Amino acid sequence: MTKIKDIPLQERPMERLLQHGVEIISNEELLAILLKTGSKKQSSKELATTILANLNQISDLKNITYEKLLTIPGIGKSKASILLSAVELGNRMHQNVICIQGQKLNCAELIYEYYKERLMDKKQEYVYCLYLDSKKKVVKEKLLFIGTLNYSMIHPREIFKEAYLSGATAVVCIHNHPTGDATPSQEDYQITQNLKQVGELLGIPLIDHIIIGKNQYYSFFENDEFR
Repeated sequence: MTKIKDIPLQERPMERLLQHGVEIISNEELLAILLKTGSKKQSSKELATTILANLNQISDLKNITYEKLLTIPGIGKSKASILLSAVELGNRMHQNVICIQGQKLNCAELIYEYYKERLMDKKQEYVYCLYLDSKKKVVKEKLLFIGTLNYSMIHPREIFKEAYLSGATAVVCIHNHPTGDATPSQEDYQITQNLKQVGELLGIPLIDHIIIGKNQYYSFFENDEFR
């Protein structure tokens, strides 16, 4: 195993960054700097190479999971947490809306701006709900489901239970289409209609359902589906 201290000083990732600037540092070196240390069998640089070998391209880091990281030899809880934190920090830097909590939701575009970086490249469908007070301010955000969206898995009980617990007076649902096409499916229409009817019955209306695609979104409210 080649240890970082065995590498000539001028060739070490940190020293190269300080001397030449971050722009010229390779993906392998950036990961090595984040990891700080290697494992018993690998240096931090070799471990970084191992991580990259598990990806098709560097952008795949955006979708890597904690569980996947733990399957890579040399990656434990601490290093997995560091890498996920770095990825999430990078995602948040590209968000125009940094925090949805307390936001007054006047339009679907604001919701899209918050969720687009988080959801548009996901390989699975994610279902979120926003719970609003009487002034349409977000009092709670909850991730309800990850997987393949279908009617049976998105039960109104789960959505409106949270509404009661948070004292919400209205609900907005958000989910993504991994295909990148935000056009609603028949399943989307069915789920939306069912949630709308249940919300009206309970006095906690569903005021919008927003689908996130690749650089696009679909709002049921903006398309007159709720009028």
